[in-house]
Amino acid sequence: MLMSIELLLLAINLNFLFFSLWIDDLMGHLFTLFILTVAAAESAIGLALLVVYYRVRGNISIEYMNLLRG
Repeated sequence: MLMSIELLLLAINLNFLFFSLWIDDLMGHLFTLFILTVAAAESAIGLALLVVYYRVRGNISIEYMNLLRG
């Protein structure tokens, strides 16, 4: 699930880069840098959640993730 979000963000980055080169504007490059920082933070938070879930439950099963609801 996390990898699909990463792939979507990378596809958006490629679109921003190609269109910014085609239009000859630097705003696409700035948006790409912003999206890369957001993607890195999202990956770090997702990995931290998985590590905490593994420590609490002992295994990582997507079927039982609804137990985390409060």
